[in-house]
Amino acid sequence: MNDCLFFGLNQFQKLLKNKTNEITKPIQFKFENENENENEKQIKQISTSYFSTIFLFKNGKAIKYSDENDSNQNPSKIQIEENIQKVTVGHQNEAILTIEGNVFAKGNNINLINPNEFINISSLIEDINDRIIKDIVSGAYSIYLLTSNQNVYGIGLNQFGQLGFDSETLKRTEKPILMMKNVSKIFSGGTSASIFLLNSNQELFGCGWNEFAQLGLGKSRIRETTIQKLTKIQNIPKGKIIDIKTGASHSIMLIENEDEDENPKRKLYSCGDYRYNGFRQKFRNIYEFTEIKSSLFEENDNIIDFSLGTDHTLILTSKGKFIVFGDNEYGHLGTGNTNDQSIPIQIELPKLRFNENISNYHISCGYQKSFLYYSPPSFSNLEEDLIKLFRIKEFCDISFKTENGEIIEAHKLILKYRLNQNQIEKLKEIISKKSIKETNQIFEMIYSNNSKINPKLYSEIKEIINSNEKIEETMKRIYLNENEKENEKDFIIERKEKQYKFPKLILIMRSELYRGMFLSVTEDKSNKVTDYSELSNKSFQIFEYWIYSNQIKEEIQITQEIIDELERGIDYFQLNQTNPNLFDLLINKFNNQN
Repeated sequence: MNDCLFFGLNQFQKLLKNKTNEITKPIQFKFENENENENEKQIKQISTSYFSTIFLFKNGKAIKYSDENDSNQNPSKIQIEENIQKVTVGHQNEAILTIEGNVFAKGNNINLINPNEFINISSLIEDINDRIIKDIVSGAYSIYLLTSNQNVYGIGLNQFGQLGFDSETLKRTEKPILMMKNVSKIFSGGTSASIFLLNSNQELFGCGWNEFAQLGLGKSRIRETTIQKLTKIQNIPKGKIIDIKTGASHSIMLIENEDEDENPKRKLYSCGDYRYNGFRQKFRNIYEFTEIKSSLFEENDNIIDFSLGTDHTLILTSKGKFIVFGDNEYGHLGTGNTNDQSIPIQIELPKLRFNENISNYHISCGYQKSFLYYSPPSFSNLEEDLIKLFRIKEFCDISFKTENGEIIEAHKLILKYRLNQNQIEKLKEIISKKSIKETNQIFEMIYSNNSKINPKLYSEIKEIINSNEKIEETMKRIYLNENEKENEKDFIIERKEKQYKFPKLILIMRSELYRGMFLSVTEDKSNKVTDYSELSNKSFQIFEYWIYSNQIKEEIQITQEIIDELERGIDYFQLNQTNPNLFDLLINKFNNQN
C-alpha cells in the first residue's frame, strides 16, 4: 500500500467515503479497489484544486476524483491514449502533459463548446516548431505551457491580466498565446490568478492578481490590484531560485544560498496577505519576498518540499518536521482542530516510511485540502527518459521535416550509433510523408526500442532497421535486464538492487533525468557508473557536454575551482582512445581566458 495521507475538506464525502466532511488529522488515503496490483497504484504525482483531484501513477495512467455534488463516477479514469508525464488541476481546468510532449486540457475557459472533453491545446500553437511542451502549470483560470524552445504560452481567462495582456483587450483565449521567450521555469498554482516566469538569467517576472501584494512588487505597486503586463520583480533575496508556489493571496519562494557551497542552505521567503503569509503582523501585508524566520527551521535542517493551497502552507524538512500555517477552516492544516495559524507550527504525523528516504515524500495542497504522499524516484523507466531525450534542444543537431512542415530535431550521435548515413537519408524521406504523431512513434522506437509502434508503420521502417545485423541486435537489446551478460559497449548503473544498462553513446542524457547523477567509468573498465551527485550542476553540464561533443562550450568560464572539483570527483572517464582528454581542454581554455 502507498503511503498517502489526506486531511481537510472531504466535500460530499467524495474523496473518502463514510468519513466526515472535515478531516482535521492526517489519515491514510485509500483508493477504491485496494485489492488491485500494488504496482498499479504507485503514486507519481497528485494535483488538487477546487473541484477535482487527479492522481498520476508510475505506469503513466491517471484517475480523477470529483469534489462536485454530482452523479459522476468517482474515481474515473483519465482517457488519454498517450502515457501521461504530468497532471495539473486549476479551479476551472485540468491539463495533462504526455511523454510525447503533447498537452490535453479541458474546462470552461479552454473549450466553451465541449468543456468536459480533453483537447490537444499544444497543437493549437501557431508556430508548428513550438508544439513540443516541456512543462505545464495550471492557474485557477488559466493554463501555462513551457515549450522545448523555452517559450511560454498561456490559454484561458485573463480577467486579472494573468496572461500578461490588458484584460480589457483580451478577456480570454481558447488558443495558446505567446507570453514570454527565453524562460527556464514557470510558477503558478491551481487556486491562483498570478504567475511568475524565471528566465535563463535568473530574472523573475510576474503578472496577474496583486490585491494582497502576492507578486512581491513592493509598496510602490500596492494600489494596483492587477498587474496586466509581465513585470520584473525587484529586490529578490540573494541566492538561486529553486521554486515558487502561489496561493490565492500569498506566494512563497524557495531560495538556495549560493555562498554555502559545502552545505547549501535553503530558505523560504513569503509575501502577500497578512493572514496567511507566515508572519504575525496584523493588518500588514508583506510587499516584498521576506524570509520566514522560525526556530522550527534549524541550521542543519533543510526544506524537502512545500505546497500552498488557497490560503494555507505545508512544509516538509529533511529531519521529518511537518510545518504548517495559514487558514484552517476545514482542518486542512492537520492540527486536529479548525483554528487558523498565523505563524509556522509543527504537527505530528502518523508513522510513515521516513527511515527509507524522507526526500521521497511530496506535498500537494488545493482548495481547503492537503495530501502528503510517498513517491520515490523511478530509475527503471529508461524508455521514458530516452523519449524525452530527443526533445532536448540544447544537444539536437539534425532536423527532420514531417508532411505538414513540422520540424523534429534529434541527436546525430544516437542515430549514427543505430543507423548508417544511407539509412538516415531513407529515414528523412519516410518522415517527410508522415504526420507528427507517426514521426514521434518512429523516433520512440529508434531511441528506446518501444514496441508500441503501429504495425503498418513498422513495416515501412523495418527494412532500414533490419538492414544491419548489429543495429538489429541493438534494437532487440533489453536495457533493464539483470541476467544479461555485461557488454563492453554498455554502461551499467546499479540502483535499488537492479541494473540499468544502456549504450555509452547515450550518456548525453540530461542530468535532470537521473536527478543529478554524475557518470564516470572506472579505470578497470568494469563499466560501473558512480553517483557524484554532490558535484555542482555547472561541472556536470561541462562533463556531459564534453561526452556529447568532445568540446567545452565557448561561453562557459572555466575556474580553477571547477578543474579541482572535476579532478576530485572523477577517477577515470575516458570513454575511448579517440576522445580528447577533458582536463586538457579545461586547462587550455583556462589558460586562454587568463
